[in-house]
Amino acid sequence: MARIAVIGAGMGALAAAARLAVAGHRVAVYERTETYGGAVRRFERDGFSFDTGPGLLPLPAVWRDLFLKTGKEPLEACVELVQVDPSARHVFADGSEVSLPNASRAGVVSALEETLGAGAGQRWGDFLVRARQAWDRTRRPLLEEPLWPNWSVLADREPYPSVPHKRLLRTRRAGTLAEIGAWELRDPRLAALLEGHALAYGLDPRATPASAAVLPYMEHAFGMWYVRGGMRELARAVYERCLARRVEFRFGAEVTRVLEKDGRAAGVELADGTVAEADFVVAPGTLSGAAAGVPPRGDGEVAPRRGLPSRLTVLLALRGERPEGAAHRTVVHTEDRDGELESLFGTAPAGPARPTVTVLRPDDPALVPDTGHEAVVVGSVVPAGTDLPAGRVEALITAAERAVPGLRDRVLWHEVRTPADIAAETGAEGGSVPAPALAAGEGRLLHPANTTGLRGLFTVGGWAHPGGGLPHAGMSGALVSGLIVEGPGFRGSQ
Repeated sequence: MARIAVIGAGMGALAAAARLAVAGHRVAVYERTETYGGAVRRFERDGFSFDTGPGLLPLPAVWRDLFLKTGKEPLEACVELVQVDPSARHVFADGSEVSLPNASRAGVVSALEETLGAGAGQRWGDFLVRARQAWDRTRRPLLEEPLWPNWSVLADREPYPSVPHKRLLRTRRAGTLAEIGAWELRDPRLAALLEGHALAYGLDPRATPASAAVLPYMEHAFGMWYVRGGMRELARAVYERCLARRVEFRFGAEVTRVLEKDGRAAGVELADGTVAEADFVVAPGTLSGAAAGVPPRGDGEVAPRRGLPSRLTVLLALRGERPEGAAHRTVVHTEDRDGELESLFGTAPAGPARPTVTVLRPDDPALVPDTGHEAVVVGSVVPAGTDLPAGRVEALITAAERAVPGLRDRVLWHEVRTPADIAAETGAEGGSVPAPALAAGEGRLLHPANTTGLRGLFTVGGWAHPGGGLPHAGMSGALVSGLIVEGPGFRGSQ
């Protein structure tokens, strides 16, 4: 039985802790804040309750596997999972809108064909077939296996089978999401639908490799799910599973340094000077630097990602009941696509008057004081680590009115969550939010391996392989557990 120190109680760390404890190890988690869950938090006021992090769960099989492997009670015995249908309602710049069925390619094709015109649904359906090929080619190396030592193979090889496109007497293939939208989808609304999946993760579709086609594919193939009571209930269930497996938690315990002895990790030092010895240390990918005792990555290894955008979230307490049949999730696409991208990834100082926003309207009595009220979450991608321009919150609410008519007249109060709040909760510089690992693009969208330059030290969570997102956090926990339990020969789940 090994002693294992886990730094932080984010979702990836919790997943690793539960699996390691079941394997017979003595696991202690040191969390600098006073609660668990990382970015998966809850805000409560006046009988209203809001998710302040992820609001929906893609690929729930990852967390089902965790509960299957760590105890007798399955995930569905610990939380109530609800499949969201429609998966999303999209409101486009020209005023047209479409609701897409959950986990139904045929239903999505039919809805797009009926709403956007003849051929639109078929083009999107054909794109999903190609996206599946990219998924099949990258699923194991990007999600289920430790990052290969020869990871450059993933960086150089584009798995998305682009369609040949003739342009200026030359035959070209789409290499970015923006080019897929322009050359293969050939409709600004379909392009917005595609690019919205990248933008949700803070990725610039003009530079994001075509391999990001796996992002919409995951949603369409595996569906989008909601946890009754809010996504914080998933964090609670995982935390309680850790407690049941006798994982020890110390909250308000900030780790300032990883201890090293004889060339390997030997424990952690806390801010109060306390030393906790350990045979292995599991740290978040945000922990780095000589002062923390974490050696730099060697030449030829994936470098830590920097400079990803953050999120601005507005929590709205509304008077009046939620209309029957209202979509759980509505994406309102910007009327100024170029201005939005320049404000996020270029040099423009401010965003468009109406940015792309996601509006979440859960049909969940647990979130409101009574049936005469509604809890709504409006979110948008914003630059990390900077002061938000004046009027940004108003711009979000204005955009959200396209999804919720009469919104302003119903507002009782609102609460704003900024990048600074995300930084405080997760420790990510500037409140940046990590994106999932993606192939191609010269490795720009890969994350560092879970192993490090110090033996016995492993990294977990969104800033380590395989990157950001709730499914990826759970996968990182499984990978770290496998590397510790089975050793360097571990090659992932079978």
